[in-house]
Amino acid sequence: MPVGRQPLRSELFPSAGAHHWASGGISTIQTHEEGHLVYAARGVLAVQTDRGTSIVPANRIAWTPAGFTHQHRAHGDTDMRIVFLPAELAERIPDRPAVFLASGLAREVVLALTSRELEPAARARLQHVLVDELHEAAEQPLQLPEPHDDRLRSIAKRLREDPADNTPLAELGRQAGAGARTLSRLIRTELGMTYYEWRTQLRIYHALVLLADGHDTTYVAHACGWANPSGFIAAFAAVVGTTPGRHRAEQPGLALDVHSNI
Repeated sequence: MPVGRQPLRSELFPSAGAHHWASGGISTIQTHEEGHLVYAARGVLAVQTDRGTSIVPANRIAWTPAGFTHQHRAHGDTDMRIVFLPAELAERIPDRPAVFLASGLAREVVLALTSRELEPAARARLQHVLVDELHEAAEQPLQLPEPHDDRLRSIAKRLREDPADNTPLAELGRQAGAGARTLSRLIRTELGMTYYEWRTQLRIYHALVLLADGHDTTYVAHACGWANPSGFIAAFAAVVGTTPGRHRAEQPGLALDVHSNI
């Protein structure tokens, strides 16, 4: 793992792990023989695969199947928990990257599975409980699909650099060399959503990052392009499923007690 990208602290358990990342920490690009689940007990994780980037706040659990190349990035002081699943349990979860709404029980089970004191028999039982919970849970992805068309990529780069940019699509199109109708069609074809849905997803991603870094709701609202906090709160709740304030309250203090680095 490159210098400067290591977790601050890590501990590995049988079929699980716990990593404490500083904000901006990023893993190597890697592939595992077993599928795994990741959960941010604190902070926000971004999981990047060839399918795009999935955002994992405290009320989501992300799944990456075996064999998928991926990378993790931490936003805010992040307590990342990882649970590997045996093949017979992984078969009950989609064979593609997915993000699930995390029930209170699922979150507690993940925390238990990343405890060094858990006996093997108890670990096996809890793995089944976790998969049962996810099997019944709704998929609720917070995903930033990556466009392939060069014109869309230039617009995506601009919006990532300044999510508050409110330039109309027609003007963006003139600068990128395509009409608004062409861009709208490309966005629907490549990303499966409208331009405004895509821009909102991108803004919410940046909002989660800024909230993880400790900024208040008013600052985040304006930094991400909303004219007032109430509009931002409504959009955030519609996408994330909770308000910015409750999102913060859902993140407990770090419970990671580790002694070794990897």
